[in-house]
Amino acid sequence: QVQLVESGGGLVQAGGSLRLSCAASERTSSYHMGWFRQAPGKEREFVAFINWSGGSTYYVDSVKGRFTISRDNAKNTAYLQMNSLKPEDTAVYYCAAKRGFYSRDGGQYDYWGQGTQVTVSS
Repeated sequence: QVQLVESGGGLVQAGGSLRLSCAASERTSSYHMGWFRQAPGKEREFVAFINWSGGSTYYVDSVKGRFTISRDNAKNTAYLQMNSLKPEDTAVYYCAAKRGFYSRDGGQYDYWGQGTQVTVSS
């Protein structure tokens, strides 16, 4: 059972930056990692994916060029660097882990963190 703990959320002004971290309780080098978000009254949304080695990444169109997903397998940690934040990025951000293949479907992920709130003020 992999436990994931997100951190790094907070309140930031539009145009600002935050870096989210996702620390795992055990080795994650065999897992792909994803970041998702859920805004109030909206469905959970895929944000970014990184494969087990860090060699492949994918993003939802709305964050391309602004967000960067990365990982450090030696630290069992994944990151989401968020730049040029917009009010519409406000949401609870979750990290998740899966084996197998790339997926934007949260239902395909095996383990989830508790989430961290990101609020972007205009």
